[in-house]
Amino acid sequence: MSRIGVFICHCGENIGRTVDCARVAQSLGDLPGVVHSVDYKYMCSDPGQVLIKQAIQEKNLDGIVVGACSPHMHEKTFRKAAASAGLNPFLCEMANLREHCSWIHEDRELATEKAIALGRFIVEKIKYNRPLSTIYIPVERRALVIGGGIAGIQAALDIADGGRDVILVEKESSIGGHMSQLSETFPTLDCSQCILTPRMVEVAQHPRIKLLAYSEVESVDGYIGNFQVKIRRKARSVDETKCNGCGECQKNCPNKKIPSEFDQGLGTRTAIYVPFPQAVPNIPVIDRASCALFRGRAKGVKKVVCGKCAEVCGRNAVDFDQQDSFVTEKVGAIVVATGYQLYSIGKSQELDILRGYGEYGYGTIPDVIDGLQFERLASASGPTGGKILRPSDGKEPKKIVFLQCIGSRDPAKGIEYCSKICCMYVAKHTMLYHHKVHDGKAVVFYMDIRAGGKGYDEFVRRAIEESHALYLRGRVSRLSRDGDVIRVQGFDTLSGEPVVINADMVVLATAMRPQPGIAALAQKLSVSYDQHGFLNEAHPKLRPVETNTAGVFLAGACQSPRDIPDSVAMASATASKVLGLFSKELLEREPLIARVDRMTCTGCFHCERVCPYGAVERKTLTDSKGRIIKVIAEVNQGVCQGCGTCQATCPSKSVELDGFTDEQIYAAVNAI
Repeated sequence: MSRIGVFICHCGENIGRTVDCARVAQSLGDLPGVVHSVDYKYMCSDPGQVLIKQAIQEKNLDGIVVGACSPHMHEKTFRKAAASAGLNPFLCEMANLREHCSWIHEDRELATEKAIALGRFIVEKIKYNRPLSTIYIPVERRALVIGGGIAGIQAALDIADGGRDVILVEKESSIGGHMSQLSETFPTLDCSQCILTPRMVEVAQHPRIKLLAYSEVESVDGYIGNFQVKIRRKARSVDETKCNGCGECQKNCPNKKIPSEFDQGLGTRTAIYVPFPQAVPNIPVIDRASCALFRGRAKGVKKVVCGKCAEVCGRNAVDFDQQDSFVTEKVGAIVVATGYQLYSIGKSQELDILRGYGEYGYGTIPDVIDGLQFERLASASGPTGGKILRPSDGKEPKKIVFLQCIGSRDPAKGIEYCSKICCMYVAKHTMLYHHKVHDGKAVVFYMDIRAGGKGYDEFVRRAIEESHALYLRGRVSRLSRDGDVIRVQGFDTLSGEPVVINADMVVLATAMRPQPGIAALAQKLSVSYDQHGFLNEAHPKLRPVETNTAGVFLAGACQSPRDIPDSVAMASATASKVLGLFSKELLEREPLIARVDRMTCTGCFHCERVCPYGAVERKTLTDSKGRIIKVIAEVNQGVCQGCGTCQATCPSKSVELDGFTDEQIYAAVNAI
């Protein structure tokens, strides 16, 4: 490559303030092979791109180097400009003069010298660039959505309404997620079930959505556009094709005192049950750990101990011998919308550093509950029919203390982050309490109020004014039982005085955490996660719903604490990304991938063992008579992400990464 053009961007003042861009352009213009070198204030702008296009055509350039910001920001922009001027886009390279130079230096002279070195580095590398061709991969235009909460429901409906088939997998027996447990939603105070249930029914009736409730993802193979997903259909002990949801089995089940998970342990259910009346699908499941028949089988009892549900079922839908089954689905994209769980304050967590809040008496003082339990008490479909009653004696509490930031923003408990929704739902709870117990008094202990969202701050102010809640800035140090009341000892930091309140009930606003098992799912999907277990996006600003594994997208609280509006917006954004991926039958991707030299490969398969994406496959070579010559490694173009691990590992130097060949790397290193 002998006719190289260099284009240095000031990036406004981001680069120009620290680096002498004109001097960098002049210095690089003196390098052998460089025939054109200029600087411009905003190279990524339309006039800046016109400069590049004109130079390619007028100077007959066969390679261009752009010194600007990170390639993650604008490499595609400049390569597209090069392609429109007739130059192979992969003969365009970027030198990162912003993140790697101007942003980390203060000395202008040193920064300028480093910028020249970075530019020289790329100039020498590009001399050994080869024209590459875009890779085209066939796309299976079906999507898998993991999680049937509001985010998963929204994503599935948007994708299906866009004309593409969706498989929606939910591990519980019904879709709806935590939103189905809520009484009302902030900031509008509309009924949660009223706005959610129609969407759930729409999912069940949509011709393009295949709903697999009570199922879990077992394994994921393949790559973007071509995933093979194995799904475990857990045994309900009820034949879904026969059951019509009449409910006779539940009415006649003798075991009616099992704590209800849906009601957060405040209500009861039967051994064969649907979690709530509006469940979709409305097909019961048998809790084998509580069912007398299954307990008898486990103990070796041969005669039937119960079986009442099977006796009363007129459609013979109850199947005690039903086993887990597996289905395999081929999809082109995967949406992860697994949601959240609340911090379990009364018991130890998965991580050793999380040990709960014994000082708040949760689990030992019956009238200390968490926010989701309060939602069930306030819900018309809850265990008390919407009446706020104490779990211990069923009496109406006249004074409730709400404690915020239980687990959130507490490095001592291993959770440094803010759970975002707690300030809002506590304000909502004070309003619900006031609406139902007019003479009741609400006291809120808070660190500070975080109400970031449209109408959120106004909602909190309205809650304080309408519910007459007393907000005390400070922490509570101890809760103890004192007869019929709970003695709450805290400190008001604004008055500087200790506070003691005798409360009838205490509600803890506990931290939002990822679902259990998210780490195992992330590993199946080859998706990274942070120290708290939330899944990582590819870029917080530019790719907020994508992951670093192409074809896998995020929606809702699996990524970080989110409220319902954010989750719905994120789900729709994810759906738009999926529909964009499905807009063509063939997927275009950059050809910066590993290639194996068949002549020198020895078949040691070190590359196969170290490849984090599973992109290396085994290829059998035969002669004209079909006899095996040798087995070699081959790279799947659709899976390879161009990380270069295989190239670094190969003992015979048979693997090379397009765009980062040994010649290019040696030339670049020698340049500095």
